[in-house]
Amino acid sequence: MPGDNNLPTVRDILRGSAHALTIFKPEAVAKLEGKIYLKRGKPYLKCYATGKERPAKPEEIVRQLYVKMLMADYGYPAERIAVEKPVQFGSAVHEKAADVVIRDKDDPDTAFIIVECKKPKRADGLQQLKSYCHAEGAPIGVWTNGGETVILHRQDPNYFRALTAIPRAGQTLSDLLDEKWTLGDLTEHNVLVKEQTTLKNIILDMENLVLAGAGVSAFEEVFKLIYAKLYDEWHAAQGPGRRYLQFRVGGATPREFKDKINRLFDEARRKWPGVFLNGEKIELTPEHLVTCGSALENVKLFNSNLQVIDEAFEYLSVEVWKGKKGQYFTPRHVIDMAVKMLNPTAKEFVIDTAAGSCGFTVHTIFHVWGNEFTAAGPAPWQTEYARENVYAIDFDTPAIKIAKALNLIAGDGKTNVYRANTLDPRSWPDEVKVGLRPRLMRFPDDPEKDRWNQENFRYFAFDVLLTNPPFAGDIKDSRILHQFDLAKKANGKWSNKVGRDVLFIERNLQFIRPGGRMAIVLPQGRLNNTTDKIIRDFIADHARILAVVGLHGNTFKPHAGTKTSILFLQKWNDDRKAPPMLRCPKVYDYPIFFATSQAGGKDNTGEYVYLTDDKGNRLYDLFGHPMVDHDLFNLRRHLAGQAEQLINFATDKAVKDTLKAKYKDKLQFVPDRLGVAEAFREWGRKQGFASCAEGD
Repeated sequence: MPGDNNLPTVRDILRGSAHALTIFKPEAVAKLEGKIYLKRGKPYLKCYATGKERPAKPEEIVRQLYVKMLMADYGYPAERIAVEKPVQFGSAVHEKAADVVIRDKDDPDTAFIIVECKKPKRADGLQQLKSYCHAEGAPIGVWTNGGETVILHRQDPNYFRALTAIPRAGQTLSDLLDEKWTLGDLTEHNVLVKEQTTLKNIILDMENLVLAGAGVSAFEEVFKLIYAKLYDEWHAAQGPGRRYLQFRVGGATPREFKDKINRLFDEARRKWPGVFLNGEKIELTPEHLVTCGSALENVKLFNSNLQVIDEAFEYLSVEVWKGKKGQYFTPRHVIDMAVKMLNPTAKEFVIDTAAGSCGFTVHTIFHVWGNEFTAAGPAPWQTEYARENVYAIDFDTPAIKIAKALNLIAGDGKTNVYRANTLDPRSWPDEVKVGLRPRLMRFPDDPEKDRWNQENFRYFAFDVLLTNPPFAGDIKDSRILHQFDLAKKANGKWSNKVGRDVLFIERNLQFIRPGGRMAIVLPQGRLNNTTDKIIRDFIADHARILAVVGLHGNTFKPHAGTKTSILFLQKWNDDRKAPPMLRCPKVYDYPIFFATSQAGGKDNTGEYVYLTDDKGNRLYDLFGHPMVDHDLFNLRRHLAGQAEQLINFATDKAVKDTLKAKYKDKLQFVPDRLGVAEAFREWGRKQGFASCAEGD
């Protein structure tokens, strides 16, 4: 509703439009709001640069705020700023006009910077902007909708590269390009936080500019660039003193930049080996690499929960590799809930048998470490845990490359991630058998069974298993089916086909030791369809059902709308001498924890729903992650845990006070709702589950 005296507020005007206010200072928005007035019953304002009256429409609000920013923050005088300047196409003046043009300081008839605000959709805006830059010969173009900004440097008629900023009034473009950045500079200007955008959106820009027609695998090339950039940030964080980032185009020629990035990539391969082949190089042309590199250079990847990276790789790979198999990257807040509920410890061995990008295993590492992913690297005991206790298997080549990379980087140098068909151990290569042999279950009282298991790799002794197996598709290969009891019909004959996820249930139970704990994402129908009773009976015969959590219907959108649940199990174990964590004597009547997520963290289109402050700006936690609005675990406790960790780590009182103030400021916008994970832990303590004990 309009504010006092029937004057609409800026937010009233922008409501329902695709424009936003994220990139502008709150005080600038407040000052502009004070300049809005009514004329013939409609809101108007006066242009900051020209003084001309203009209707206060959404695009005009954004334009005036950007003009004010150019004047106040960048120092451009009003006489260098033109508004609604007609665009010259050849010998004719185009009927459309550029929103804002900054004139060259030495030649007022020449455009130095063109700003496009009218088209709020990214793709439309960039297309319009490039056409204006071509027509006017402007070296710099800016598109913004007030929420996101893209800055392009037009180096020749067919070649644009991204910039991290525009020059100030007293700067030349060369001055801007030659600035050296530290990790602190990158943190301050991190575009993911500053403009509340995503790595996925940035890759979309790269596709629009070059990747779609570059004749290379977008997945492979972006993966290499992210690998090199992660190494650059890691290296910049090591040792005393200021280390300058190398992943910056600056004033380098395309060939010089490609040589520099390939050197970073080679160093990354040596630091974190086993993901890329020796001799692999970045295949993009030098010119295309400059465009992609300049788009990525102001993105901070470290100190992340890896959601930003996963989102990007999900976008690149899901249609090509995963969609047909019904396997999708699991949202990070879903993973964190499952990890919190099973509560793996530093002494336990963990595996994901359908690992995808290794979200479950990497976040298990974070959980055990008690902190997140940082460029400073893990402590020795943390490295030891990641190297020795965490395992993953997947059959998909692109996914296994991502998984190896992220596990290597998080664990700092070695990983137990293997490419294999989990359901068919007979097909495993020697590398997989050698790597997994130490985790085989031993049967000292039955030498024949022990020998058979050593040869067939059927039963393992993992303590915790977390996984999201592929749903779609049936297994029809009789050589695989004949290895599973769930492939038998009631009459004892073998089925001709069985759902892949059904076989994963049985196979995963084979991977955990007696008393081991397991979380598996399943289609909800497996838990309530009458035709699947045989599956539920099999589960009940082999394990105690700890919990069933129904996920929101939007959880795996936009790629799938399948209703899913997570099933939590503990394998029966009647050994009275087993340690408390592994005790699970078989009973036939026991309580089960049930929960259904009401706030799933995504909207109907599959976009994440984020918490916001009172001005509508996205809320970030104390590690710089956007806070997804969900009820899977308590977000206030999550924020409090970060505050405690950071405050305890800080040695300077001023830093501690700043952290406390930041925490208090953010806390007021975080809902205090009971999370599923906390509700389960409280319930589990009442049931006497060792994994839910206080102090774990």
